[in-house]
Amino acid sequence: MSDITTYIGTGRRKKSTARVRLTAGTGKITINGKSADEYLLRETLRMVIRQPFEATQTLGKFDVDVTVAGGGTAGQAGAIRHGISRALLKFDIALRPVLKKGGFLTRDPRAKERKKYGQKGARRKFQWTKR
Repeated sequence: MSDITTYIGTGRRKKSTARVRLTAGTGKITINGKSADEYLLRETLRMVIRQPFEATQTLGKFDVDVTVAGGGTAGQAGAIRHGISRALLKFDIALRPVLKKGGFLTRDPRAKERKKYGQKGARRKFQWTKR
């Protein structure tokens, strides 16, 4: 590998997994070969992936290269945010209190609940009739 330092972090959310690579740069974010604006069409999702940089005042200091798979766009954005936070931690451990306070280091455990047998869905029951 070259002499450029790379910080790697893995983030997960729902069914999504993101492998994030941070390198010193100008703040360019690439997700699966596309720019963040092309890949994430909603502005709220683009805001989500910028949150760790804004919290640590490192916006524009790193180029971000992401490979993300699984789930939908919202889950993927959450996974990217988690991965960026973990990669920033490898860059500077002193950022931990700020990232922890923002809740960026905690893996969000919420996921889809499985469907149960004898029921229509996870919680929904079949319609009951007296006879």
